[in-house]
Amino acid sequence: MRILLAEDDSVLADGLTRSLRHSGYAADCVKNGVEADSALSTQDFDLLILDLGLPKMSGLEVLRRLRARNSRLPVLILTAADSVEQRVQGLDLGADDYMAKPFALSELEARVRALTRRGAGGGPTVIRHGSLSYDQVGRIAYIGEQMLDLSARELGLLEVLLQRTGRLVSKEQLVDHLCEWGEEVSNNAIEVYVHRLRKKIEVGAIRIATVRGLGYCLEKLPDSVASASVIHNA
Repeated sequence: MRILLAEDDSVLADGLTRSLRHSGYAADCVKNGVEADSALSTQDFDLLILDLGLPKMSGLEVLRRLRARNSRLPVLILTAADSVEQRVQGLDLGADDYMAKPFALSELEARVRALTRRGAGGGPTVIRHGSLSYDQVGRIAYIGEQMLDLSARELGLLEVLLQRTGRLVSKEQLVDHLCEWGEEVSNNAIEVYVHRLRKKIEVGAIRIATVRGLGYCLEKLPDSVASASVIHNA
């Protein structure tokens, strides 16, 4: 999941960026409204965390422009001004949630999880696909009752595929959702991550199918193939 943080307080921005990355998100940060508007106009994100008091262009104007482009990107507003009028204005412009500074980091992380789930189509906290289950709150994956040992990048890859089950996901889309600005990730690297994840979930009769030239899709193996796979891996 890729998050854009628009915050001009350098100390707060650095702390939030580190926290988000530690939680497994790809997090990019901008320090003013013009940069935020430009990034949102040209790139895809899964969540926007938006300070209202941005220089050069206010957070409310960034939000207004975002919704004028018919974007449904989830938006969490952060602001030091906690007046009822500002909360109403932000929500009326299309914000999904609102937090006043100062705030507890644990609460912000919980709201981020809720909003990214909502942006991916909502639904239950746990996503299931055959024997594979993924807890979106704890960010833990299981095959049956066995917890999978996944790296942060593998976990992010699985999350993207699960939230788009039945649809092809291109390498370019994976890069967009998993990587931050300035991070050099080649198509070959994506293939390596897919290969590693594929080996870890195949024991549960779950396959990452490759459609050459188009992308990847998460599938359940047919019963006959799944039984053979279980015997082979026993």
